[in-house]
Amino acid sequence: MFIAFATTQLFCPWIRSFENKAAKGEYFVYIGPYTGEKSKGIYVCRFDAGTGKLGSLELAAEVGNPSFLAVHPNHRFVYAVSEVSQYEGQRSGYVSAFEIDHKTGKLTLLNKVSSRGGGPCHLVVDKTGKNVLVANYGSGSVAVLPIKENGLLGDASAFVQHSGSSVNPKRQQGPHAHCVALSPDNRFAFVADLGLDKVLIYRFDSERGSLTPNDPPFANVNPGAGPRHFTFHPSGKFAYVINEIQSTITAFAYDASRGALRELQALTTLPAGFAGANSTAEIQAASSGKFLYGSNRGHDSIAVFSVDLGNGTLTPIEQVPTQGKMPRNFNIDPTGSYLFAANQNSNTVVIFRVDGKTGRLIPTGQVFEVGSPVCVDFVPVD
Repeated sequence: MFIAFATTQLFCPWIRSFENKAAKGEYFVYIGPYTGEKSKGIYVCRFDAGTGKLGSLELAAEVGNPSFLAVHPNHRFVYAVSEVSQYEGQRSGYVSAFEIDHKTGKLTLLNKVSSRGGGPCHLVVDKTGKNVLVANYGSGSVAVLPIKENGLLGDASAFVQHSGSSVNPKRQQGPHAHCVALSPDNRFAFVADLGLDKVLIYRFDSERGSLTPNDPPFANVNPGAGPRHFTFHPSGKFAYVINEIQSTITAFAYDASRGALRELQALTTLPAGFAGANSTAEIQAASSGKFLYGSNRGHDSIAVFSVDLGNGTLTPIEQVPTQGKMPRNFNIDPTGSYLFAANQNSNTVVIFRVDGKTGRLIPTGQVFEVGSPVCVDFVPVD
């Protein structure tokens, strides 16, 4: 396992304390893979966004199938799903809490708790740092896990089981919660359910760790689209969901007072004339709000869109090959200068420079090699 170089402030007082570290552009990069012969858990290396220089890649913690990671707002803790179907004799995966060693980037396991459903695949820490919200793909459910002051997780304080189906008989016979995201004001939770063709909306109380159905309780996408991941525009006025089955993105206007979504547009992530098999995975907006990115698995590219800052609609710019197979997840570093694309089936994470003026992606020639990478996240270095 090595790094190959090709030839070529709203809620928490701790946020300000990290501004100087972020300005330096030095980060720990954490990689969550599917574990197997080539990967044993979460990996870490140092990254200097000022120079683009990478350090050596090391095992940070052994854990099974940490397919999605979330960092606490105080940057002391990392939480990871374990995407498995059985935990302690129950049909459930689990979530692990880790403490970060800010000298080495290594992770110390604090505890692990049931996700309350099979195949957990996504999680987020709420903006107060008091709860982890986790989406269980296998069983189609969402749970809230309280965070104690020492970073440990408690048993679920809220649990919602989805029900229903949609039009695709192979993929949508039942619910498949694939992502949970929080509104900018932390008042609403949005769960993209691939099996239901809905983005379900819940009122979220961070003090109680509770979820209650919102009014309206959901937003629909096109039948058979298969919503996967959901993100807000930095302005908070718009939101976007990437649809796995039909390889599309749905743009919404967002009413923050009601927690309501109104569809604006749906468009393909693929270039004209592409006829091969494809599914989408990750979606992320640039911090400037000017551009939106989505990953194509099959076409093996990152789709780049410009965003109309007035109405939130998208215009395609390009599809950039990720130089690998099946880019499941990608992430843009906190400075907005680099995009890390995790190619699950070619065991690489490829780094691109982000052109801040055009949104286009430029290969840097730098590549991590790690078995089945599926998630990338960043933590400032002390």
